[in-house]
This record gives sequence, C-alpha cells and structure tokens, in this order.
Amino acid sequence: MAGPIVETLDNGLRVAVEPQPWNPGLSFTLLVPVGATSDPEDRLGAASMLETWLWKGAGPRSAHAFADALDALGVTRQSGAGVEYTTFSASLLPEGFAAALELYADLLRQPHLPDDAFESVRALALQELAALEDQPPRKLLGRLRREAFASPHGQPVEGTRETLERMTPEALREEYRRRYGARGSVLAVAGSVDPDEVLRQAERHLGSWKGEAPEAPAVRLTVPHRFHVQQETEQVQIGLFYKDVPPGHYDFYASRLAAAVLTGGMSSRLFTEVREKRGLVYAVSASPGSVKGFGYLTAYAGTMPERASETLRVLQEGIERLAEGVSRSELDRAKVGVRADLILSGESSRARAGALARDLFILERARSLEEVEAEVMDVTLERINAFLAKRPYRDPWVGTLGSEEVAA
Repeated sequence: MAGPIVETLDNGLRVAVEPQPWNPGLSFTLLVPVGATSDPEDRLGAASMLETWLWKGAGPRSAHAFADALDALGVTRQSGAGVEYTTFSASLLPEGFAAALELYADLLRQPHLPDDAFESVRALALQELAALEDQPPRKLLGRLRREAFASPHGQPVEGTRETLERMTPEALREEYRRRYGARGSVLAVAGSVDPDEVLRQAERHLGSWKGEAPEAPAVRLTVPHRFHVQQETEQVQIGLFYKDVPPGHYDFYASRLAAAVLTGGMSSRLFTEVREKRGLVYAVSASPGSVKGFGYLTAYAGTMPERASETLRVLQEGIERLAEGVSRSELDRAKVGVRADLILSGESSRARAGALARDLFILERARSLEEVEAEVMDVTLERINAFLAKRPYRDPWVGTLGSEEVAA
C-alpha cells in the first residue's frame, strides 16, 4: 500500500492525504501549532480560551447558523487545545467534504470573536480549572509536568485563575492575530477521498490564508526533585516522570514496548506486582508521552495514606527493574497489544487523520501504518534489552498529592 501523500501549499500549509478505498466516510484534522507552550506568561490559558471562542460564529454565519450548517452536512466534530497545538477535526460523508472544509476555513480565518460571547468563554475556562480540584490524579500529573519542564512545555493548558480573570477580549484577539497562521499548520485527510480533489479544495479554501504559527520552543528541564501538593483527600496520589527517547529516535519503539510491558494489561508488571500481588493500590499505570524533540514516561499510582511509602518504593523499583531486561513472552505480548492498537486505529479515518497531523508536526513527515508496524516488529529481544540496559529509567521527578507528605 502506498504511503500518505504530502504536499505543501505556497503559504506553508502542509496537506497530508491517506486514501482508504474501503471506508465509506472520511475525516480531516486541522492542526494549528497554538498551545500552552506559546501562551505568554501573563496570558496562560489563552490557547484554550481561543479554541472555544472561535466557535462563536465565523465568516457569514452566527454561532447558531455555523452549527446548523455543520449539522446539515452530518459533521461529527471535535476540537481542543493542548500543550503544543490546537486541533479541529471533522468526520462526515465524502460528498460533504468541500462544504465542510469551507466552514472550517472560515473558523480559522474569519472568526467573529464576539464580545458578547467572551464572558461565557471565560466562565467555561474557569469551570475547567475548578474541575481539577475534583480530579486529583489529573491535577497531580499536570503539576508533575510543570515541575519537570523549565521550558514553556510545563505551562498549564487550563491557565491560572489569575490569568483567566485578567484576560480581555482585545488581548485574546491579539493572541489570535499573532498565533493563528498557515505556515506551520497542517491539514490531514483520511478516508474515501481523491487526493487531487483534496489538494484542490485545500488550495481553494486555505491557499490564501496568511500568517505564520509560532515556532516550537526548545525543551529545557529542571533538576529531578520531589514535591508534594497539599490537598485534603482520603487517598494519596503518586506520580513519577522519567526522561525517555524522543519520537523519531532509533529506540523509540523499544521504549514504547517497554512501557507496554509495564502497563499493557492485567498481565503487565505494574498491575501484577503493585496491585495483584501486594494489594497496594486501587489504580496503577505508566504512560509514554512526547513533545516535539523530547520523550518521557510518567507513572501513576493511587493508594491509601498508610501504604503510600511502600507503594512509591515498589513502583520505582518495578520501573528500575526494566534495566535487567524483559522476557520473550513479555515482548511478544507487548507487540500484540501495540499492533492491535495500530490495526484498530487504521480502520478509523479520524484516528488516521489525527496521526498524520501529529506526524507532520512532530516528525516533519507522515508515516503509513505499515511503516509504523514494521518499526514495532523490528524490535528484537536483544535490541530492547540492550536499550534498557543502556538507558535505565532512574532518577525521576517524584510528586505526591494528599493530606500528608509521603516519607521517602
């Protein structure tokens, strides 16, 4: 099967297309490099607020008329701002593609950003921020990222109460003008599509889009350390953050398979050792993550206060023990899980459009599923164990959240 088709328009917008002849529908994702990393320190949360405000009318349509037009095309939509970028996605039948892309082009290029909707946008942002207090695991892991990164990658996507309350409509419009641009942005399309038609419609509706998106900042880290977040809770939350290899690195999939050995199901090491054998936790997991040019591994456990110190010790020991290597059966199970995820995501046009957009942003190229699967299968037992011996997971940032600090 041929790989994705990638073209760059004269204005710098990159377009990736992956035809799926068997798929009766299609999806597209517009990725704009506007995230928490490009929020000024006095406007934290601006990227997230902008994503919400953009939907309040665009082009010739009010917010209500815009939503009606998408509904008439049968568009299922999603959008959201993250650490490095904001995405706007649509899934629909192929015959509605041109009309839907025109609407999304209006959203990005001609948003109304009306004053009378600003306070509701701010209220939603403040509610999202307040909701963290009821989600201790999410609150801790967000703080863990802020403690580990010295660069803007640690800035909170949700913003802070102070910056959200101080935000003004004109300040947010200034952020839109400064940060929303074609150069650096991505349009990715997957499903029942003709690549030539996609490129024609992209040129028609987005070819005259001007501007340049912000450059991704270089990653800088703090020195690994421990911290505690004081909150009156019945449980204790524990989080660990480890440096890992970046996307595109030769050993990237060795690291991903190692993470799957740790937490890839009920037979995984952490679930078996920390929960099943010792009964220390009600939840335990490890999750690989990445930003442009940098990879990391986070681990999480939720437990009772009297078991927190032992949980932290066993969790760290279990992760450090990866340096001793994994077994062939563990590697085989990890590969099955990763391949299953790849195959299932390959059937979804939405998942493929999102993956193509992320590839172009992070790797500067778009990969086929076959290429990714081949990279996974190329990881031999000798290769993964050499990687784990050479780059052991040690010296993490350690964060806890609860009523009392956890003893070392």
